[in-house]
Amino acid sequence: MTNARSRVGYLPARDQRPGTTRTMLTEGDGSVVKRTVLPGGLRVITEHVPGVRSASFGVWAGVGSRDETPAMAGSAHFLEHLLFKGTPTREALDIAAAIEAVGGDLNAFTTKEYTCYYARVLDTDLPLAIDIISDIATNALIRTADVEQERHVILEEISMRDDDQADSAHELFAEAMFGDHDLGRPILGTVDTIRAARTASIRRFYAKHYTPEKLVVAAAGNVDHAAVVRRVRRAFAHVLDGTSLPAERRAMRTASSIGHGTRVLTRRTEQAHMVWGVPGLPRDDARKYAVGVLNAVLGGGMSSRLFQEVREKRGMAYSVYSFMQGFADCGQVGVYVGSQPSKIDDVIAVVKDTIRSVVADGITDEELARGKGQLKGGLVLGLEDTGARMTRIAKAELVTGELLGVDETLARIEAVTRDDVAAVAAELFGQHPTLAVVGPFKSPKRFDPSL
Repeated sequence: MTNARSRVGYLPARDQRPGTTRTMLTEGDGSVVKRTVLPGGLRVITEHVPGVRSASFGVWAGVGSRDETPAMAGSAHFLEHLLFKGTPTREALDIAAAIEAVGGDLNAFTTKEYTCYYARVLDTDLPLAIDIISDIATNALIRTADVEQERHVILEEISMRDDDQADSAHELFAEAMFGDHDLGRPILGTVDTIRAARTASIRRFYAKHYTPEKLVVAAAGNVDHAAVVRRVRRAFAHVLDGTSLPAERRAMRTASSIGHGTRVLTRRTEQAHMVWGVPGLPRDDARKYAVGVLNAVLGGGMSSRLFQEVREKRGMAYSVYSFMQGFADCGQVGVYVGSQPSKIDDVIAVVKDTIRSVVADGITDEELARGKGQLKGGLVLGLEDTGARMTRIAKAELVTGELLGVDETLARIEAVTRDDVAAVAAELFGQHPTLAVVGPFKSPKRFDPSL
């Protein structure tokens, strides 16, 4: 499908002189976003939020499962585990205990395109959070004993994922749609790749991807930008070579032939799980707001069409929702439903009928207003959390290259029309769909994914 993309005038960090600071955004509520580029290419971006007593701090690495070879599948997530195991000055218990002793939260997550290590603390404990997160990001020991221990932990995590049939359905859907492309591989890796992982290869992966020019340091809350920069500069001093520039956002290898059709994972379960969907939009496509409204109307809440048709009117499922996800070069739009195996054919039929109705007849004015309200409310309420604000500015710097003010984002949502939603629905749902089903079924031939 064609992509209509629109970029905002967000000054790339590579165009900012090292050692300088720029104000990137000033909001009506008094919050201010600033960015400093340190010698060595490390980017420090903060948002001062008036009236809060917390602070969230994160180190973001521009590496995820998309950066792995098939043989190294799961390495980015494996590394996430290992960074918490110890540094020259802290053991694993020291890392966890220091944050918990001040009532803070410490965690990390790996996605297909980036990894984040973060802490949320009282504003007075921000220096502690900066020191600990910076320490594990730059000084991880990655010892063989730790690799062996975490290997078992990750294998247990894979087993836990496999026991969650809904997760398995989503994994099967991605595999069916993207095949052996990097987007089709699970973030956790496979049992075989995790068993085969070696300390030396993980260390090389760490050395290649966790360099200052590929990292973004972000903080939000009751923070002082200059103070954060000073603390970060000290924490990263031993790895800042003074010559590198911030890394450009990577050009991704778009799947040359996105798949479609039906995949079935045969399991003796009490409930069948299905994911039906089509390729979506890249995250910088200007039509993402129209897709957001479409997603809200289709399956974004209790008032959505799918919830009403599948659950409220027919009692065919407890969990039913739609989703949208954008990557650098493509995306996904889909529907998940979990139901009794005997009802799965009827469920699929209702899902198709609901989508066909949206494509054929569009959405109502009331649905348009409700969809916009969901998006706007979710945006504004999310900004009550300093962690969400930290995530927003970090992803703007590392991933999207776009940082909109709240009012501008709300205006873009409000500008969506029924025609916009109708056009994007027709284009998206006019593609060949993919259907993934997990349950007591032997053959995919009984299921037809087409609308």
